[in-house]
Amino acid sequence: MANDVSHVWSATRRDRRTTPEAAMAATAGTTRTPNATRTVLRRAAWLALALFWSAFAVLEGIGHGWLAGAAALAFLVLPDLTFLVALDDAPRMAKGQLPPRAVPYYNAMHRALVPLALLVACTVLPVTWPPAVAALCGWLAHISYDRAFGYGLRTKEGFQRD
Repeated sequence: MANDVSHVWSATRRDRRTTPEAAMAATAGTTRTPNATRTVLRRAAWLALALFWSAFAVLEGIGHGWLAGAAALAFLVLPDLTFLVALDDAPRMAKGQLPPRAVPYYNAMHRALVPLALLVACTVLPVTWPPAVAALCGWLAHISYDRAFGYGLRTKEGFQRD
């Protein structure tokens, strides 16, 4: 009996010794890889930010009238309209590829640092315009939703970056 237990113990230790293949086989189907877990956590954080910026944009629209609401809605949609820059090139592109001519515009409109910096400027400067704040919240919501759903910046060839 003791021999059987020690045999099982040594077999288990041998399987854990580890070659990368043995480690993958031992964990297959039971856990996620660290990169997959990190991706899920990152997307969940972006989704939380998207919901925050959406709520902020709605509150700005409610609190400051229809112009603020319209600005928030316009900037919620506007960043994706950058593909119109090269609409005539679209039929020749591969599936999922943005025409390279539109990439600089697309990437500029999908960097969170730009609206964040403008939002800080709106809060620090003595003159503020509520529709601008609402528009920036809508813009940040758009960027956050894109990141939450796995869309990010593009390579210079127009494909999604990893």
